[in-house]
Amino acid sequence: MSPRAPTAAEQLADLIRFSRSTVALTGAGISVPSGIPDFRTPGEGVWENVDPFEVASIEAFHRDTKRFWEFYRPRFEMLGDRVPNPAHLALAELESRGLLSAVITQNIDRLHRTAGTRELIEIHGSIASSSCLSCGTSWPLAEVEGLFDPDDGVATCTGCFGKVKPDVVLFGEMLPLEAIERARDLAATAELMICVGSSLEVFPAAGLPELTLAAGGAVAVVTKGPTHYDGEAAVRLDGDVAEELPAVLAAL
Repeated sequence: MSPRAPTAAEQLADLIRFSRSTVALTGAGISVPSGIPDFRTPGEGVWENVDPFEVASIEAFHRDTKRFWEFYRPRFEMLGDRVPNPAHLALAELESRGLLSAVITQNIDRLHRTAGTRELIEIHGSIASSSCLSCGTSWPLAEVEGLFDPDDGVATCTGCFGKVKPDVVLFGEMLPLEAIERARDLAATAELMICVGSSLEVFPAAGLPELTLAAGGAVAVVTKGPTHYDGEAAVRLDGDVAEELPAVLAAL
């Protein structure tokens, strides 16, 4: 009887086992099992019926702050109630075992940190806090609700009465330089990059796997739907991330 061929989860486990430097790049798909919709899935994505430049850009924030918060306020309340799923927990476990150097995430939902990931690069910021654009005062998420004016629905600084904006990167804003430089350094020195729950379409994050490949490293893709890196991936898993990553963990 010929030996059984390894599953894709077992193949990825082997890549992780023998890699001296592994990083994960995560997108919205890793949080879907936690009840957070992604952005572009037809019929379900956040941007299916909303133009992001009308409600989620820095221009929209300044042009019509009330409308901006009408979109973001319920979303922040929803995100605040969500908890990590097995995919987040699996990455945190890999890090605790010394098998994962860092997680680079496009997500703003705090779930990686809640799951226990320590080395986390949030290249799009986080809902964990909001800050006054005038004086810089910052408030944790739990205190932001108290900043809203009951009449106009706008979050306002309690000190200088300036506009308060969530500490996330809106359309039209630059990514935090320190975070993106750290992400690029990690990608360029990784022997293995695991791309989880990302369509790998939004730059500059979508360019990070290319840095790993260019330096001679390998890329693994764990996500539903096609990506531009499928043909170059050393291994491809296309099931539910909340099942695939625990299976990889079990195979180690």
